[in-house]
Amino acid sequence: MNYSAKILKTELLNHNVKRFYAEKPIGLTYTPGQAVLIELPELKGEKHPFTFTVPPDEPNLEFTIKLYHKHHGVTDRLTKYEKGDLLRFGEPWGAIEYKGPGLFLAGGAGVTPFLAILKMLHRKGNTGGVALWFSNKTDKDVFLEDELRELLGEHLRLLVTDQPVTRYENARIDKEYLRNHVKNFEQFFYLCGPDKMVEELSQTLRELGVKKEKIVMEDLS
Repeated sequence: MNYSAKILKTELLNHNVKRFYAEKPIGLTYTPGQAVLIELPELKGEKHPFTFTVPPDEPNLEFTIKLYHKHHGVTDRLTKYEKGDLLRFGEPWGAIEYKGPGLFLAGGAGVTPFLAILKMLHRKGNTGGVALWFSNKTDKDVFLEDELRELLGEHLRLLVTDQPVTRYENARIDKEYLRNHVKNFEQFFYLCGPDKMVEELSQTLRELGVKKEKIVMEDLS
């Protein structure tokens, strides 16, 4: 089934992240963490996956999208989309869903599948045992800091990798970092970010003794 959602408003969250609020089509259902393929007619069938960033019981939809201007594709074109424009997409899909307390590891736009999950847990008062480590390249790339702190408090960790002098923590989430900072390798680990980051973290967690069924991520094959 195909859906159309009229944009109600937009806002820029930083230099290249834009949030879209849109009407919720009748009959649309999804699980927190799922995504859809948005298609822009002017790009002749080109599609790109984006995650719902609010729980499904909200009256309207929300997408939080990182804009890649150099690619000249869907995200670049969405820069110009505003109130009244239509977002067209198909059925929701995706393997990322909440399975229990654990550590969410996100890189850049990879935080978006986690937003609906964290908002759902916060609303239910079930954020105990949940933490988010959110990695970006530089300070200017960080977005939604206030919102994430409201959801997670001290269980939010913001890191940057390419800026030694930073207001956040200058560190990379690698084997040494995980070994030094993770206290429980039997919890769930939720991974999302650039494919290389997710692949490396998945392998590293397995090397540190995490069972495969405790790693929640999209299939990269």
